[in-house]
Amino acid sequence: MIKLYGTSMSRAARSLWALEEAGVKYEHVPVGFTGETRKPEYLKINPNGHMPALDDNGTFLWESMAINLYIAEKYAKAPLWPSTVEGHAACYQWSFWGMTEMETPLLEIFMSRMRPADQRDEKVAQAGIEKLKTPLKVLDDHLQKSDYLLGKEFTIADLNVASVMSLAPLIQLDLSANPAAQKWLQKCLERPANQRAVAMK
Repeated sequence: MIKLYGTSMSRAARSLWALEEAGVKYEHVPVGFTGETRKPEYLKINPNGHMPALDDNGTFLWESMAINLYIAEKYAKAPLWPSTVEGHAACYQWSFWGMTEMETPLLEIFMSRMRPADQRDEKVAQAGIEKLKTPLKVLDDHLQKSDYLLGKEFTIADLNVASVMSLAPLIQLDLSANPAAQKWLQKCLERPANQRAVAMK
């Protein structure tokens, strides 16, 4: 059976979501932030000491986006994993875009705003907001013409990008200037599979 290591308070949440969407049986192995990822037994699974990690009957993977694309390709059916090479390429494109264009500034804002009050730096948060303006416009422009990233159906591309953007509500990011993206994000995050994933430890 598949084992997914990590807490839903980490990037493991997006892989738990992918497993839930794919409908595959798996075991969730909670891993805490208090040094558990540095224990020798965990480092054998993920030598980086980060979450998540996947054990699929002896196939070990780390990096959440790689795990999600693997889950989709091996276990999911269309439309979650598209049936064409072109659809696969679009999933790779949007997934990598989410990491390279969106994740870093979102994390900058998160780290700036979620620290104790005396350690917060609103200048850093505002710089992150400024960096997000261009990718948010790209996303919003695209979603004005399409229900989801690849068309009318939810795919692993939507899951991956929405999982990155799930930080937006936590940091109270104002998305009102990007209404199509805002509506899409809410629709994605409200999916039952995601609700089950975030409810885990």
